[in-house]
Amino acid sequence: MRRRQLLQAGLALAGGTFGALGSRSRASGVAQVGQLPPALKPGSRIAALAPGTWLEPADPWLDQLSRRCSAQGWELVRPAALQQRWRWFAGSDRQREAAWREAWLDPQLDALFYVGAGWGSARVLEQGWRIPPQPRWCVGFSDCSALLLAQWAAGSQGGVHAWFGADPAPWQRLVDLLEHRPVAPLQGTGVQGGLAVGPLVVTNLTIATSLIGTPWLPPLKGAIVVLEDTGEAPYRIDRQLTQWRTSGLLDGVAGIGLGRFSWAEDDVLPGDFSMEEILLERLVPLGVPLVRDLPVGHGRPNLALPIGQLAELDGRSGQLRLRRT
Repeated sequence: MRRRQLLQAGLALAGGTFGALGSRSRASGVAQVGQLPPALKPGSRIAALAPGTWLEPADPWLDQLSRRCSAQGWELVRPAALQQRWRWFAGSDRQREAAWREAWLDPQLDALFYVGAGWGSARVLEQGWRIPPQPRWCVGFSDCSALLLAQWAAGSQGGVHAWFGADPAPWQRLVDLLEHRPVAPLQGTGVQGGLAVGPLVVTNLTIATSLIGTPWLPPLKGAIVVLEDTGEAPYRIDRQLTQWRTSGLLDGVAGIGLGRFSWAEDDVLPGDFSMEEILLERLVPLGVPLVRDLPVGHGRPNLALPIGQLAELDGRSGQLRLRRT
């Protein structure tokens, strides 16, 4: 049960915008400005989906999410597929893909909330359905980063890196974003100066690493890349970032933001690099604006960030802010 315990612990700890999101130009790999999905409003309908690990039959936080949506005048729809189960997954790969595809194409739904993470989202992508390029609100994080990255790679705007079971303030930030209201900048700690401007690509590092070589990882040239992770020892983060560097994946990034990286204390042995040392040693030499300690990722708070939104990262002040377009 260790995977489920880790999932439950991570979700328990886990846990805007105006204008337009970026849309990637396939020819150049450089983001262009595109339109947001329509703002959510009273009467909007949202599908709860579990693209990875199965949910408990009566997860209490789902009821909390339903109440929160009702307070906004939204309806949280729980498809029958939400309670499917196959081994560790919420249904077989084909069943989860079918539920995701049907919800995405349903004109009566205004947003998709990826409420189950854990493990398995990339197996859904493997089924072969191609994400349409039209904008679509899709919210999630952790393992569901795979779906958000694939959405952006397909040219679809509206992916949001966020969680729903968070404290009231992070929830309100997500609400503001989905209703096209401004949100406050995020404050981190500046490491390397300069001002980066570009579309946001926000992801779990391990999940993004697993997509290298697939069509679901968007090019990062010109992007502000925000990374987070949990449960990975510093030496494994070192291994992943080395792969990113040597594969050229980080060539031409505009800037890098670091969210929360958590690991077990006994993963660091005497003489080992600390997590901070690994992150800085691997990323500072890139010479781009770099900010750490952003309130993003597994833990509290996990503040919502929209994939593709044009943003500014100030490596001196440590601030990440969305830019009006």
